[in-house]
Amino acid sequence: QVQLVESGGGLVQPGGSLRLSCAASGSIFTFRVNAMGWYRQAPGKQRELVATITSSNSIKYADSVKGRFTVSRDNVKVTVYLQMNSLKPEDTAVYYCAAGPSTGRVDYWGQGTQVTVSS
Repeated sequence: QVQLVESGGGLVQPGGSLRLSCAASGSIFTFRVNAMGWYRQAPGKQRELVATITSSNSIKYADSVKGRFTVSRDNVKVTVYLQMNSLKPEDTAVYYCAAGPSTGRVDYWGQGTQVTVSS
């Protein structure tokens, strides 16, 4: 099993920045965490992809965050990051770390961290 632990959520004003981190632990084999990234779920909405990155640095972003969010990873620490800039109220959601063997396939989820963008 793989455990994912997120940190870095919180309350921020519109236009502000936050950085999320997610560290993987447990029975980590490269193929299990080849793709790591972030999804989010706002109240009353479906969970959606935010950004993913593979161990070979293939990256995918949701259109709504392109140019504002940056995903990165440290393969040695098996940790994925999400730098969020120019935050908007519509970015408010619970952000979930995710990992799996390929982009779009999620076998493991973190517990979620709340991000609230409000003045």
